Order: sequence, then structure tokens, then C-alpha cells
Amino acid sequence: MHDLVVVGAGPYGLSVAAHAAAAGLDLRVLGRPMASWRDHMPDGMYLKSEPWASDLSEPVGTDTLAAYCAERGLRAEHGRPLPLATFTRYGLWFADRLPVPVEDRTVTVVAPHGDGFRVETADGATLLTRTVALAVGVMPFVHLPEALRELPVGLASHSSDHRDLTRFKDTDVTVVGAGQAALETAALLAEQGARPTVVARAGAVRWNTVPLPLRRGPLARLRAPHSGLGTGWSSWVWSELPGAVRRLPAGTRAHIAATALGPAGAWWLRERLENVVPVRLGRELLRATGTDVGTVRIELATPEGGAETVEAGHVIAATGFVPDLRRLRILDPVVRDALRTVGGTRAPELSGGFESSRPGLFFAGLLTAPSFGPAMRFVHGASFTAGRLVRGVRQRLGGRRWPVRLPGPARARAATAPEPVAARAE
Repeated sequence: MHDLVVVGAGPYGLSVAAHAAAAGLDLRVLGRPMASWRDHMPDGMYLKSEPWASDLSEPVGTDTLAAYCAERGLRAEHGRPLPLATFTRYGLWFADRLPVPVEDRTVTVVAPHGDGFRVETADGATLLTRTVALAVGVMPFVHLPEALRELPVGLASHSSDHRDLTRFKDTDVTVVGAGQAALETAALLAEQGARPTVVARAGAVRWNTVPLPLRRGPLARLRAPHSGLGTGWSSWVWSELPGAVRRLPAGTRAHIAATALGPAGAWWLRERLENVVPVRLGRELLRATGTDVGTVRIELATPEGGAETVEAGHVIAATGFVPDLRRLRILDPVVRDALRTVGGTRAPELSGGFESSRPGLFFAGLLTAPSFGPAMRFVHGASFTAGRLVRGVRQRLGGRRWPVRLPGPARARAATAPEPVAARAE
């Protein structure tokens, strides 16, 4: 029986795996490395966060995004947008340097088994483990507005459904939303020959300002400190003090997680969108229906209380992700339905070590935002999460001593790595 199985191989899963491997745990890591970044974000996107705030976490602190870029002659600079493809390759490089292999397997079931858990995969393997860390990313929690849910796939989709937007060339596309995903998707659509229109409930598009220099005088830093989530004291608190956020009343935490650092476009995107893509603000999506000619008719409520109709060849909802345990289908309902949740949400209530009310079941990533705040919606939160979660796992396992594994490329350790399970493993 393993000490820990990490389910998911995005920034959070890989960071947890790095700390767990360094602690010497008997560890398995299951998932397609950087899957959502590789498979669910359009070509041509840029990383919104600053490069220095986008590191994956490992105990030594040397496998940074800046180190990866420097070795390849790439620029990872403050105030300079970095291509998303570069960040994705960095994540794959990080995965390859783990002391344990990342197994590209799809987990289908996580269920109780004695004092631990049984983890089943789509290829028929079964692993038994004392603890599990679910770092499943955002894809299980895609939010599609109710008005679009009955439309055929050919007429409506979520922004995360698209890797290649060239299919929409010469097509009228309505993009729903006012955040970075909506605005950048619309800009990319226009640049690739589509005719996008942005529709949003917001009364105005919010744009992030050009970041202040990292080197500033003491008074300037005091007035507006830098943090991994932006400039200013509120951003600094969410970024640097997730543990303090967890001590707030549940209702306060839920409100912060849902509203702090709300939808806004990156400063570098503004000139690519304004005066290029039509934006209809203050519009509420009422209903959408397919037409006889294969288009979609969208009815909107206007700011004046009236209604208007737009017609498009396709609707893309860039409407984000909502943490909801009910959407976590891999987790056995016996466990899932019994978990204690943060009041006012459907997210698990967690200990300071990211452990749920089910002993041995840990969470990382978006589902932890109602416990620890908005940092958990961003890559930056992985640095706070990974070490604390692994300490929680060790406490759950009883504080045994493990040999420390030094980091290094996984392929260099292939000869000593555990054999993949074929059918059932004890």
C-alpha cells in the first residue's frame, strides 16, 4: 500500500509530488502532465500572471520558470507577457525532473478501502494507498450558463473547449464574459479571421494597469506592495496570507473567494481588443435557441430593462469555473456526500494541512479557494499549498521517518522506478 497517490499533474499536482518525493513518501502520481494548459487553452494565449509569480514549487527552489527560460535563452521578465506555450513547456520540464515518474493515466474512481483508499484508472489498474491528494485542476468545474446548456455542441461551447480557434474563421461568434479568458479569446478570434462580439453583464470592462517596477523606494513599496497576485495591500493579503484567510468566518471566506480579484483584462491585451471587437455591456443572457439555418439566436436583457436579440454562428461562454464537489465524479459518493463543506459553498472545509473531514483525503487547487482564499485560483497558490499539504500527509501517516529523495530528472531514475501496475496492485 502506498503512502500517497496524487491525482492530477497540473501545477498543483506536480508541486505536491515534488514535495512528497523529497520527503521520501512512497508516492504515485497519476494524470496527464499540464493537461488543461496543453489541451484546453487556445494557441497564441499569454500568461496573465507575472513570470516570477508563476513558479511551480519544489523544496530546493531552483526549478523556477526563470531558470527554465534562462537555460533556453528566453525572456521571463517582469512587465513582459510570456507565451502560454512557454509556461506549458516549463511545466513538462518540471514534471520530467521529478524523482518519481508521472504516469499518464486517467483516474476513474477514488473510493474508501479500509483505513485508506482504492484508486482505479481507465486502463484497469487499481492502487491502494493510505492517503490521496486530489489536484484535479479546473476542468471538472466548467461553468456554462443555464441558457446555453440545451444547445447542440456545434452551436455553444466553453472557452476551455478550444485549442484551435481557426475553425471559426468567417463566422460570427458571440463571446460571453468580461474576464481575461473572454477578452483574449475574442481578440484571438478577430486576429484569426472570425467576427467576434463580446457580451457581458458587467457595466464596464476592467483593465489591469501596467505593473509598477519591482524596484521602488520604501514609501512606494509600503503604499502599494507587490505580490504574486498583483499590486496593493488586498492582493498582498490574499497572496501571502492564505493561512490567515482560512481563520476567517466561513461566510466571509466564501465571499472573498467568489469576489476578490474579479474579472479583468490584462493591460497588454487592451489595444488588441478596443476598437477592434464590439463589446455589449450590461447585457443579461436570457435564453438561446437554434435556428433552422444552423445559427443560434440569443436573447439579452438590456440595461434599460428592455430586450434585444443577436444571432451568431456560435456562442463561446468564457464564464469560468465553479468549485463544486458534486462535479467531482471520480470521488465515491459515499465519501463525497459526507464531506464537511464551507458554509455557503459546495467546496470542502479543510484543515491547515489541506485535509478534508475524511481522514487521509486531501485537496489542492480550485476546490480549496473557499478555505484559503483566491490565491488557490492561480498557479501562485501552489507554493503555499505543496509543503503544507505534504506535512499534513505525514501527520496523518503518523510522523514516521522517511529517507529524503533529492530532485533530479525522472528518466534518469527509470531503472529504479516502480513497475506500472497492470491489473491490480496491493
